[in-house]
Amino acid sequence: MRAALVDYGAGNLRSAARALADAGAEVAVVADPAGLTGADLIVLPGVGAFAPAMRRLHAAGLAGAIVEAAGRGTPLVGICLGMQLLFEQSEEGDPEPGLALLRGTVRRLPDGVKTPHMGWNTLVAARPSAVLAGLPEAAHVYFVHSYVVAPADPDVVLAETDYGVRFPAIVRAGRIWGLQFHPEKSSRTGRRLLTNLLAQLEADRLRA
Repeated sequence: MRAALVDYGAGNLRSAARALADAGAEVAVVADPAGLTGADLIVLPGVGAFAPAMRRLHAAGLAGAIVEAAGRGTPLVGICLGMQLLFEQSEEGDPEPGLALLRGTVRRLPDGVKTPHMGWNTLVAARPSAVLAGLPEAAHVYFVHSYVVAPADPDVVLAETDYGVRFPAIVRAGRIWGLQFHPEKSSRTGRRLLTNLLAQLEADRLRA
């Protein structure tokens, strides 16, 4: 599977590329819309703030290209900030619309918890999914974030985590996926999740 890993100056590309390759993907780091052509999968990583990240995507012509590719049915996976960018808007910083591929808002973690939420936390299934196959109950994954998504449709949530509030850790709507944690930093659990995810995407492709 050919994975286009989007470089817009807001992601840990080296470790993400290595993790995807270890899971079986053929990875190309892309920084312009042409790089998305022919990809079997688009991966949108991200660290940092919502509005500046969206402005960089627009400046590179990538925001519209990603939306168009997703509209054509190309699978899309957002990681950490990349997951948040899939939604309509964020409470973080200046108002800046997101990619709006998923309905909902990005909200700050509640008062009373230390931010950013950094380190290992449990991943709890919200509904059965092949992407969680083989994982122990309440497996641990690695987070670094201060904001969380609040989907308009709760049925998109596949797994949750609790940190002062229960929030979505994995979402899926059709061929669009979001992971709030960093699978590339989540040791064996992260590798298994990425392997499961690529297998799911390949099965979906063959059924199409």
